[in-house]
Amino acid sequence: MAYGLAHRQLRPRVPLRPGEGEKHHLTSPEGLAALSLDALSSVAYGPEAIVLALVVAGTGALTATLPITLAIVFLLVVLVISYAQVIAVHPDGGGAYAVAKKDLGPTTSLLAAASLVVDYVLTVAVSLTAGADALASAFPALAGDKLWVCLAGLAVLTAVNLRGITDSARVLMLPTALFIVAILGVIVLGLLRTHPVAVVGTAESFPAQESLGLLLILKAFSSGCSALTGVEAIANAVPTFRTPRVKRAQSTELMLGALLGTMLIGIAVLIRRDQVAPRADVTVLAQLTAGAYGDGWAYYATNILVTVVLGLAANTSFGGLPVLMGLLARDHRLPHLFGLRAERPVYRYGVLALALLAALLLLATGADTHRLIPLFAIGVFMGFTLSQLGLVRHWATERPAGWKRRALINGTGAVLTTLAGLILLTTKFLEGAWVVVVAVPLMMLLFARIERYYATVGRELGLGRVPEPPDRRTGSLVIVPLGEVSKLARHAITAALALGDEVVAVAVHADPEKSRALEEAWDRWNPGVRLDVIDSPHRSLVQPIVDYVQRVAGDGRQVAVLIPEVEPLHRRYEILQNQRGLLLATVLRARTDVVVCMLPYRLSV
Repeated sequence: MAYGLAHRQLRPRVPLRPGEGEKHHLTSPEGLAALSLDALSSVAYGPEAIVLALVVAGTGALTATLPITLAIVFLLVVLVISYAQVIAVHPDGGGAYAVAKKDLGPTTSLLAAASLVVDYVLTVAVSLTAGADALASAFPALAGDKLWVCLAGLAVLTAVNLRGITDSARVLMLPTALFIVAILGVIVLGLLRTHPVAVVGTAESFPAQESLGLLLILKAFSSGCSALTGVEAIANAVPTFRTPRVKRAQSTELMLGALLGTMLIGIAVLIRRDQVAPRADVTVLAQLTAGAYGDGWAYYATNILVTVVLGLAANTSFGGLPVLMGLLARDHRLPHLFGLRAERPVYRYGVLALALLAALLLLATGADTHRLIPLFAIGVFMGFTLSQLGLVRHWATERPAGWKRRALINGTGAVLTTLAGLILLTTKFLEGAWVVVVAVPLMMLLFARIERYYATVGRELGLGRVPEPPDRRTGSLVIVPLGEVSKLARHAITAALALGDEVVAVAVHADPEKSRALEEAWDRWNPGVRLDVIDSPHRSLVQPIVDYVQRVAGDGRQVAVLIPEVEPLHRRYEILQNQRGLLLATVLRARTDVVVCMLPYRLSV
C-alpha cells in the first residue's frame, strides 16, 4: 500500500442509462423548454382561429377579439391553478389517464385514454399545418404545397424518433427562448408603433354574413380555446424534474401560464387596435410580425423560427403517445406489441401508429389548420375535465386540511372546461367535431374489447394459478427435414441428437433417381439416424412433411421438428436464399401442436 493513502474498497460502478441520475432531470427553465412548446406555440393559431370566426360578421366584429381572449386567459388561469394541485397530488405523473384510472374508475379511464390519443394525433397534425402556414407566409411559393411540406416534416419526425433520440432540454432552450423573445418583441414593438411598419399578404373583402350575436361569440371563444392546448403537459411529467420535483413543476406551470397569458393578451390588443383581418397567403401572426419588424430579415427569421418551434411542438407527441400506448398495452387495453421497446429505447410500434394516423388526418383534411382545430380542442377539453373531476373525487375521499377550498378550485375548473367543451362541440359539430364524437366511443369499445380478450386468454391459460404437475412422457422424437447430405445436414443432426431420445431425418423427393442417390449417400455417411424418404409426385415439399408429422405425432409422443436454415453474413443476400424452411415452420405451427425450432447455419459470406 502506498504511504499516505488510506485503503479504499473498490466497488464496481454501474453506468447510468440515459435519463437516470439527478443531473439528467429538469430545472424549471429546462422544463419550460422541454414541456411547454405545445402550449406556447399555440399563439400561432389560437388568436387566428378567433379572428376567422368573428370576421363573418365583418371586420368591425374584430373588436370582440380582446374580450374573448380575456375570457380564454381567465380559463387559462383556472387551469394553471388546478394543474398545480394535480402536480401536488400526483407527483408520479398526473396525466388524465392515470388520474381517471385511480379516482374515476375503469370506464372513465377508457374515455381519458381515447381523448388523449385524439389529442396527441391532432397535436402533430395541427402543429405541422400551422408550421407550414408560417413557412408559406415567408415563402408564398410554398402555399400550394402545404400538404407535401407537412408530410415531409412528418416523415422526418418519424425517422428521427424511430432512430431514437435522447430528450435534451438544453437543446430546446435556445429555440424556445428565441421564440418567446420574438413574440414578445412583436407585441412590444407593435404597441410602441403608431401604425404597422409593413403590410403583407393580399387583402380580401369580408362582407357581414351574420350579426355579432351570442352564438358567434361562443364560436369564436371555442375556437380560441385551442390556444390552451399543452397546459397539462407539465403535470404529466413531474418525475422528470429535479428535486424538489413538485415545487419545480409548479413553478414551471406558473411560468407557462404567465407567458402564454401575456402573449395571448398582447396579440389580441394588436389585432383589435390595427383591425387585423385575414389576408391571403399569410397568417395573422405573420401580419403582426411584419407590422412590428417590417418585411426584412427579422420577418423571415421570425416565421422560420415559428415553423421550427411548431415542428418541435409536434415532436412532443412522439414522446407522449407511444408511452401512453405502452401503458395501455401493459393494462391489456392495446396489443402487447405496443409495450415492446427497442434497445435505444423506443416504442417503435407506437411511433409508427402515430405517424400513420397523423398522415391519414393530414390527407383527409388537406393540411388545413382550421379544419383540424375543432377536432383538436375537443380531445383536449375532455382531458382537462377528467383530470379536474378526478381531483375533486380525490379531495372528497381523502379530506385533508382545506380540502373543500381545493375541491372548489378543481370543481370550478371542471365546470368551465366542460362548458367550453360543450360550446365547442355544439358550435363546431357540423364543421368536423362529429368525427371526435364518433372516434372516441369507437376507441373506448376497441380498448374494452381487447381487455376482455386478454382476460379470456388469461383464464384459459390459468394465469395466476398453480398448474398441475407436467406430464412425464418418454420417447421424445425430433424430426429433421433435409434435402441432401451436407455440412448443413451434419449441423442439424448433431443438434437434434442433443435434444431428443430419437431422431429421424425426413426428405421429400419427386425424382426416384434422386431418392436412391440420397439413400446411398446417407448409407455411406451413416450418421446413426434413420432416414425416411417421402415420394412427392406433385413436387410438393411442405404438405408431405406436414402429413408425416401429423401421423407420427398421433401416438401422443412429444415431437419436435428441427428446421435447419441458412443465414448469410450480409442481409442483402437473404433474398437469394429460399424461404421454404420459414414456410414449413408457419404451416406446422398453424396445423399441428408439435414444437417447431429453427436452427440457423451462418455462412461466412
